[in-house]
Amino acid sequence: MRDTLQKLKETAWRQIAEAGDTRQLDQIRVQYLGKKGELTGLLRSMGSLSPEERPVVGKMVNELREELERLLKERYGALEAMELERRLKEEKIDITLPGRRPARGRKHPLTQVLDEIKAFFIGMGFQVVEGPEVELDYYNFEALNIPPDHPARDMQDTFFITEDILLRSQTSPVQIRVMEKQQPPVRIIAPGKVYRVDLDATHSPMFHQVEGLLVDDSTTFGDLKGILAAFIEAMFGKGRGVRFRPSFFPFTEPSAEVDVECIMCDGAGCRLCSNTGWLEILGSGMVDPRVLEKVGYDPKQYQGFAFGVGVERIAMLKYGIDDIRLFFENDIRFLRQF
Repeated sequence: MRDTLQKLKETAWRQIAEAGDTRQLDQIRVQYLGKKGELTGLLRSMGSLSPEERPVVGKMVNELREELERLLKERYGALEAMELERRLKEEKIDITLPGRRPARGRKHPLTQVLDEIKAFFIGMGFQVVEGPEVELDYYNFEALNIPPDHPARDMQDTFFITEDILLRSQTSPVQIRVMEKQQPPVRIIAPGKVYRVDLDATHSPMFHQVEGLLVDDSTTFGDLKGILAAFIEAMFGKGRGVRFRPSFFPFTEPSAEVDVECIMCDGAGCRLCSNTGWLEILGSGMVDPRVLEKVGYDPKQYQGFAFGVGVERIAMLKYGIDDIRLFFENDIRFLRQF
């Protein structure tokens, strides 16, 4: 048994000294000290020894175990230091190489256009206000003079959640909420997302709208025309023709559609403008007296105007884009152009 232990010791010492990395050293540790290792096997075979030999051999085996554990620990430290040094040399970074610039993000074209719209109206003295996208039927329809039998209340046009709760189809409810809390003068714009059941090249079920409202004791239709003409000039440049056409909206009277001279053909007529030379850009009008009464304003003392413009519509005309879906597909090739 003693001869066996001596040979095992010499062999283990040599293998530990020759180990080239920590993985090989782990294998040596398992070979001698593991549950099925050679030293463990010797301890289990001690039952065949005489009672006099057992304590002597047991002591020798334990001493050898302790010595192997010490040698393994020392060799582990040496090999780990060698491996670290090798890695530092192999993975060294050449700081003289030119750096790689990260790709710069930029604003979405709709955000750019919305920022331009807000900047213009803020400069005109309007305040930016916001409201809930999940709205009550009262604020989205009833308070805006849209009766229960109006087509806009149809399930095919509006996203209803319950009979009384819906996804707002316009940002006009924000105007009602503001007027309920504030006495004139009121001068606000309400930008935000709106939702309608519609999807094609020029319509999206979710789009962005900016609605404006000005209520005071001396507001006229002329004020409305002047502000909108200045807005169109700011968006599309000087010299662009503007016209107002009579129209109908439940919450304004009189009402008008606003057209701008075609961006593509400068009014000569083309496919984009259906050869009319004009492009519809927004709706507007004087606030209906019944809407003012709903919020507690005296229509004999106060009057105002309102307008609504689609951000996507402005962006499409401004940049010559013919499909609204491009704004929402997140194609980086499209977005990089802005």
